[in-house]
Amino acid sequence: MTADVILRDLEIGDAGWLIQQHAELYARDEGFDHSFEALVAEILADFIRHRDPAFERAFIACRGSVRLGSVFCVRSGVAGVAKLRLFLLRPEARGLGLGKRLLQACMAFARDRGYRKMMLWTHESHHAACALYARSGWRCTASKPVRSFGVDLVEQSWEIDL
Repeated sequence: MTADVILRDLEIGDAGWLIQQHAELYARDEGFDHSFEALVAEILADFIRHRDPAFERAFIACRGSVRLGSVFCVRSGVAGVAKLRLFLLRPEARGLGLGKRLLQACMAFARDRGYRKMMLWTHESHHAACALYARSGWRCTASKPVRSFGVDLVEQSWEIDL
């Protein structure tokens, strides 16, 4: 049950936790190397330094003081289009509907801020997340094999009209 889970904005210490969680979980589950950890650190540093709170937001899922996951809505660089980033759920928080709740909160924020569309970048191997995107009305717009983060992957782009 996720009724006791709150979704709050980014606070002190969250960026370090997110970098660590992404690095450790993706290394364990998918064999990603240190370059993924660096990418997550760069995304978070850019968000912290350049965030426009009127159009960008972090959603950190917490049960008490325990962080369970995240999702971010950021500008894409294309007018009217938001980008979903850093969608993560700790293993113990999966299967409870929290991913759907995070995704809906992020999409609602984007819609409320006047974005007409959202986009995201992911990997085909993220089966649960891709299934959630599809159930939520997102469509996969591109798919290509790549070598990234020290492993062979199928990179995907997804979009949804808001």
